[in-house]
Amino acid sequence: MRFDAIIIGAGAAGLFCARQAGRRGRKVLILEHNAQPGRKILISGGGRCNFTNLQTGPENFVSKNPHFCKSALSRFTPADFLELVRSHRIEYYEKKLGQLFCRESARQILEMLLTECARAKAELRTGCTVKNVSRRELFEVETNEGVFFAEKLVIATGGLSFPKIGATDFGYRIARQFGLKIVAPRPSLVPLVFSVEDFGRLAGIAVEALVSAGKHSFRENILFTHRGLSGPAILQISNYWQKDEEISIRLLPDRDLAALLEANRDSKQKLDNFLGRLLPQRLAETLTAKMFSNKPLNRMNSREIGETAERLRDWRVRFRETEGYHKAEVTLGGVDTDELSSRTMESKKVPGLYFIGEAVDVTGWLGGYNFQWAWSSAFAAGEAI
Repeated sequence: MRFDAIIIGAGAAGLFCARQAGRRGRKVLILEHNAQPGRKILISGGGRCNFTNLQTGPENFVSKNPHFCKSALSRFTPADFLELVRSHRIEYYEKKLGQLFCRESARQILEMLLTECARAKAELRTGCTVKNVSRRELFEVETNEGVFFAEKLVIATGGLSFPKIGATDFGYRIARQFGLKIVAPRPSLVPLVFSVEDFGRLAGIAVEALVSAGKHSFRENILFTHRGLSGPAILQISNYWQKDEEISIRLLPDRDLAALLEANRDSKQKLDNFLGRLLPQRLAETLTAKMFSNKPLNRMNSREIGETAERLRDWRVRFRETEGYHKAEVTLGGVDTDELSSRTMESKKVPGLYFIGEAVDVTGWLGGYNFQWAWSSAFAAGEAI
C-alpha cells in the first residue's frame, strides 16, 4: 500500500505529526510496535500528564546546538497546544512554575490525539513491527503486516528511556543506516548513584536544596534513596552532570548557618541536635557523623563554625553512575541536529526522511518541556510533509 507519509512511532510526537499532516490532506500511516499507542503519555506526570510548560523557551533545553530548537518552538507554542486542549474540554491545572497537568487523567491527552488523528483520516496500526526500511524511488517499510510505501518517512520512536514499555534504539539504527550522525545517548532526568558515600539509612528523606553543576543550578527538593539521590533538583541537574565530576549541594539555602551558630555560641547543645532543628534529625545526625566533630556549640571555635557552615553551603558529592534508562524520564542525545533542518526536521542528506521528538538531540528540563518539544517538532514536520 502507498501513502504520502509513514510515521513510525505512535507516541506524543508521532500522533501529533500524523494529525498535522492529515489535516493538510496527506494520506498518513502510523506504525506502532506496541499493542497500544501512547504508553509513555499514560504513565507521565504520575498519570496526569504534564503536557506542556507555559514558560517554555530555548533556555529550557539541552542540545549540542542550543539554537536548533528555536524555530520549532516559536512556530508552535504552549499557547497553541493549550488551545487544542481547551477545544477538547480537558480540564487542567498549573502545578507550579508553568507546569500544566490534566486534572483527571493522562488518558485524556491520548484520547484527544487519537480523536484528532481519526478526524485527519490518519491510519493507525498497532502491534505492527518494522523489520526493514529501505529507499528506492519511495521509502519501503517492511513489517509483520506487509510492505508499505511512502514518499516521506518520519521517525518518531523516541529514545531509550522506559524499556519496559517498549523503548528501543530503532530511531538511532535508522539514522545510522542512512548515514546520519548520532550524539551519544545517555539516561537523563534520572536519579544518581553515590560513588562512595553510603547514606542508605536516609532513604526517603527529602529536603529543599540548591544543586549545582558547572554554571547550572536548580533549587527544588532532593530525595535520598538507598543508592544515591533523586528528587526534582537531582533529576534536573542530571542533564548537566558529567561522570566523575562533583555536584555542589547547598543545604539550608535560605539560612545563614554561620550567623546562627555564632548566635548560639553559649549553647551546650551538640551540633547534631542543633542542626536537627533545621534539617530532618536523621539527616543532621548522619551528616554530623560523617563530616564534623559532634561537639557542643560552646566548644566550637570560629574556624570550626566557619568550616561547618561552608560544608553545608557547598556539600561536594561524587556520583558513580545514573540509575539507568529504566528510571530515566528521557534520553539525552540522539540524532545530531547538524543533520536536520531546524524548520522542517527533515534530513539534509536524505530528502523525505524526518526525525522528531525525543529521537533528536534536544532534551528538555523536567516540567512539561519534553512534551512541548514533541508537539513543536511534530508540528514542524507535519507542516512540511
